[in-house]
Amino acid sequence: MASILYLAAFMLVVVSFAHSYLGERFILSRLFKRNNLPKILGSVDFTKRTLRFAWHLTSVAWLGLAGIVVALAQPEFSKHLVGQIIAITFTTHFLVALLESKGKHLSWILFGAAAILVLVGTYI
Repeated sequence: MASILYLAAFMLVVVSFAHSYLGERFILSRLFKRNNLPKILGSVDFTKRTLRFAWHLTSVAWLGLAGIVVALAQPEFSKHLVGQIIAITFTTHFLVALLESKGKHLSWILFGAAAILVLVGTYI
């Protein structure tokens, strides 16, 4: 039974890396060459940064889910471990959103709060 879960987690890791690499190479790079991208918050640069970090955050979420699937395969399954994996995933989202948007995309606030709340809620 555990081998099935490990296979599922492996597939999530593969699709995560494929999504980021192929999306960057074939979708985002071509999209960013266009001259008609909207100016969000006054610049095309912000638009490009937002699209790029949002694209890759999807891949990060799949890596977090792969971690949860691996946790499910453990004989000593623990809600604390799942909470830690989720908190790490949201912390990564928080950092990427904060740094890539230079603090302008306010999702970083919610991702940071979610990471803290998951940790607190898991251990109370």
